Amino acid sequence: MKLGVSSYSLQGAAEREGMTILDMIRWTAELGGEHVEIVPIGFDLVERPELAAQIRQTAEEAGIELSNYAIGANFMKGTETEYAAEIERVMKHVDAARQLGVTRMRHDAAWRPTDEISVDDFERDFEALVRACRTVAEYAGQFGIVTSVENHGYYIQASERVGRLVRAVDREHFRTTLDVGNFLCVDENPSIAVRNNIPLASMVHVKDSRNPGEGWFKTAYGNYLRGAIAGHGDIDMYEIIRIVKRSGYDGYISIEFEGMEECKSAIKIGMENIRRIWDEV
Repeated sequence: MKLGVSSYSLQGAAEREGMTILDMIRWTAELGGEHVEIVPIGFDLVERPELAAQIRQTAEEAGIELSNYAIGANFMKGTETEYAAEIERVMKHVDAARQLGVTRMRHDAAWRPTDEISVDDFERDFEALVRACRTVAEYAGQFGIVTSVENHGYYIQASERVGRLVRAVDREHFRTTLDVGNFLCVDENPSIAVRNNIPLASMVHVKDSRNPGEGWFKTAYGNYLRGAIAGHGDIDMYEIIRIVKRSGYDGYISIEFEGMEECKSAIKIGMENIRRIWDEV
């Protein structure tokens, strides 16, 4: 297991302190993280390819790995022209991932509002989603890059839908980025969902949440959640980590944080909690 940080989790420090992606890499290395996952918020590596080289150099100098490159995407764009353009855009980010030197890249597949996420909606869109993900995976596979879809965004978030998409794409270089906390957004039991999807995972995110208070958001079916420090929330993190470890997964695990606490302290505490739990289970 290689424990590290998603740069997404440090956006609070970026907003408050002006922390840059290069600062995030150095900070994670100083914290004892073994890798950094690059999430391009506030910068675009397609438009600024020179930044990819700077990120790679900074990681090498800091002695830390770059594990994954994670971007948003939505192949449900409406017209065939828009659909094709979105596939092309994501493939340009595969080129950015090559410049970073990573072997993993997450892209989303589709976003829909909660009144458009029914089984009927999913069945209608399914073949187009498969074609898009397969096209990107085949392109990335030429370069040894494994692409993945995350359980993310309500629509393709439940473990059954994620698993069905991965199996239908049926390419060695297409997997899932498994976020242990995101299943709660569609009101699915995280322990059961992680057990369902861990055999398909190329990357694992550890995230926690609590019952509502200030800072809550609504799940797909009307329940309430708010972000928490990993190990401080309501998710049975011992059971989750036990499932991941006993599955034989021994790859990258990223701490993600979306709570109200100061992000750097929250990430430090979360990393300590997950490292201790991994050793104990």
